[in-house]
Amino acid sequence: MQADRGIRFEPVTAADLPMLQHWLEEPHMREWWGDPEEEIGFIRAMVEGQDTTRPFIIMMDGEPVGYIQYWFIGHHQNEEWTNDHPWLLELPSETVGVDLSLGDGAKLSQGIGSRALAAFARKLIEEGFRTIIIDPDRDNARAIRAYTKAGFRPIPHLEGRTGDALIMQYDATINETTI
Repeated sequence: MQADRGIRFEPVTAADLPMLQHWLEEPHMREWWGDPEEEIGFIRAMVEGQDTTRPFIIMMDGEPVGYIQYWFIGHHQNEEWTNDHPWLLELPSETVGVDLSLGDGAKLSQGIGSRALAAFARKLIEEGFRTIIIDPDRDNARAIRAYTKAGFRPIPHLEGRTGDALIMQYDATINETTI
């Protein structure tokens, strides 16, 4: 399956932090992400190599349109995380989790997030990752629709056991030609 030629991913640098700060303050991101100051601190730690999560800017036709990151489940399979999220122990340690959001709320519901997520999942598969998850809030219907369109499906044995999160796994066999 060919990658989406209009979308690419650039590693976040310190120069991107003001743009990300602005995005994090937007109402559509504040609804699902944490406090902007705290979130930008997490991203800064990633850029500075103090966190193993890998952050990227989603580029579409040469313009930054969103943020995407992947994190390693195995790095979170410890008591600090599993006390509140025991489902983490039910996934292979080599699993990666993905989080994303578009920066401009006016770009929501145009298929951009689905296209970006599908392209990012294919990139991760090409890099050797086999199990890719995403964990939207169960109340975030827009995100769940986008992630389903990108090829993610709920993990049946975890349904109803993960609090507010719906754990979805990428299925590379799903035809994404409608994206």
